[in-house]
Amino acid sequence: MALRMAYSSLKWKEHDLETNLRALAEEGFEGWETRESLDWLGTPARLRKMAADCGIEIAAVSGPNVPADRDQPAFEINKRRIEFASDLGVPLLMTKGPRGENNPTPDNELRKVADMYEELARHGQSLGVTVTFHPHINHFVDSAEEWARFMPMLDACRLCLDMSHAVRWGYDPLQAAKDFSDRISLVHLHDEKDGGGADLGEGPMCDYTAFLNTVEDVGYSGWVVTCPGNGAAPDRDKIRNNRAFLKSIGY
Repeated sequence: MALRMAYSSLKWKEHDLETNLRALAEEGFEGWETRESLDWLGTPARLRKMAADCGIEIAAVSGPNVPADRDQPAFEINKRRIEFASDLGVPLLMTKGPRGENNPTPDNELRKVADMYEELARHGQSLGVTVTFHPHINHFVDSAEEWARFMPMLDACRLCLDMSHAVRWGYDPLQAAKDFSDRISLVHLHDEKDGGGADLGEGPMCDYTAFLNTVEDVGYSGWVVTCPGNGAAPDRDKIRNNRAFLKSIGY
């Protein structure tokens, strides 16, 4: 199977969802990763119909950051998001961990968060939803070394491989794809220019062709999500430009 291209609504707030989903499909994206509140999205039935009418597939649902302690609301909210994804028929829930305060994070703190991810992942498994961990700078895993220590603590939980955070840690994203090849369940693409977010190709942060080729070579064949850069959002030109860049490199 070939990689499938999706787009994140990370920058979207309250917006004309139907118009934007149609724009994604018309510009050549196949999927959409939703970040919006459930109050805004409405029922699974409503959202399934809208996406189908627009010709777009829902690639993944995002949850709030997994908290540092399970008694914080975000832990249970992630369970509700998993249940929403299941009702929606979406087999993937992506979420980051807590913002980091310890540097480096000690093993006991990594283990505590890993245990919460595993509980969420087992809840997801019972509902047909894969839970995937998104490593992120300035969070509790905040180096290539911590990433390497954290991943063996996970079993049911999988990995969202975001090349931009690997680059910021000085970790070759191609090597990261090889190192974690058996864990990848989602891939994110970002770019950066002059210290700020950018659309794909404006940096570039890495050799995107080589990265995506490597992702395929290690056996991944799922969704690749473009996370748009700064600026007006949603913006039809940004959707068009990001998709055009991917097409220009053979994707």
